[in-house]
Amino acid sequence: MQRLLFAIAATAIAADVPKDAPKYTGPGSCASPSCHGGVAPRADTSVWQNEYSTWVVKDKHAQAYSVLSNPVATRMAKILGLQSADTAPKCLACHALDVPADLRARTFDASDGVSCESCHGPASNWLGPHTTKGWTHPQSVELGMRDERDLIHRTETCLGCHLGSREKFVDHEMIAAGHPDLYFELASFQAVMPRHWKMAIDKDPWLDVRELAAGEAVQLREQLRKVARDAQGPVWPEYANLDCFACHHSLTAAKDSWRQERGYANRRPGNPPWNLSRYIVFRQVVNEVDRGSAQQLSAEIEKLYELITALAADRGQIATRATAASELADRLAQRMISAQFDPAATLRWMKNIAADADSIAAQDERSAEQAAMVLDSLYVAYTRNAKLDNSNRVRDSIQALFKQFEDPSSFNGPRFAQALRAVGDLLK
Repeated sequence: MQRLLFAIAATAIAADVPKDAPKYTGPGSCASPSCHGGVAPRADTSVWQNEYSTWVVKDKHAQAYSVLSNPVATRMAKILGLQSADTAPKCLACHALDVPADLRARTFDASDGVSCESCHGPASNWLGPHTTKGWTHPQSVELGMRDERDLIHRTETCLGCHLGSREKFVDHEMIAAGHPDLYFELASFQAVMPRHWKMAIDKDPWLDVRELAAGEAVQLREQLRKVARDAQGPVWPEYANLDCFACHHSLTAAKDSWRQERGYANRRPGNPPWNLSRYIVFRQVVNEVDRGSAQQLSAEIEKLYELITALAADRGQIATRATAASELADRLAQRMISAQFDPAATLRWMKNIAADADSIAAQDERSAEQAAMVLDSLYVAYTRNAKLDNSNRVRDSIQALFKQFEDPSSFNGPRFAQALRAVGDLLK
């Protein structure tokens, strides 16, 4: 009876809304204890039914709006010439669900932060119907729910803020004012959200490896699309596309500099390099799935790296090559959805990452960070499905990698490479 009453109330919210004009109703519409507001997860239903409770209590997305009033955000707004961060469209674009007034139902409140409909789409058309007996997920999608079960769509949703789009982005100006640099890895970010959905690992034991592979492909695709946009934009080079740590790192005596010892392959010393972290680890799985496409992608990325790092290269050429490479990355994302993963392939991916330690570390901190996150996700997936005789030692060696990012300015490439090789030694 309680579920029926909620369905009636939810339908009433959207009763006067045409089906071609869905509105955002706010997270309160999902908060009923009989729907998604339960205290404890349930195992006897298709969803946990405590998703709202998990979000409001544990998920940092629920605090995304409130941080716009903290001292750092206030200082950023002053530097950027904004009246306040919590009213500025460029901040609200990612820190809240900032939609036009005519798309907001009476129950909507932007101060709820990054909430249910930020990911799942405007709910007015499917909010009531999706609680009825026999209703299916495809029916909700038909009425405007975003299909986040699709790994490509899910990654696109996350990257809308965690990398940016044409409408919302973090550029070098915002980073200079104090905004964190953006980075992402789907499997790792999902693991710490915390996850509020059931994983179908009973049907696909290697689902999280598939999530990881698809997520890596989509984030590379979106980075390449961003490069193409920025190359044709008002500011080029847009330094947010480059490796921050090539310039922003602790200065040492020349004799102690591992960066100078490493040298500046394929670029003029002094020119900051393109941030390759979204490619450097993904290339290992591409080699597993499609060696021909891997070689083609490598050639495209190498040429694009040279163009971007040259700084004064032709913008049109950069945009053209970045677009072509993004189309290849898109095709690879589709391949990852259907690729077969198993213990041997997963372990081989881990070993290949560790074997590429010098190349990864040479690309600086963001690439090393990606390697650590991917290895951690692969380890979790592997040990859930297969056995490692020295499992605890492997886990500890992977966790030790993350300690090297605790002080960003003190990252040391050779030291990280040595630690990454140590992981590989344990996997032999």
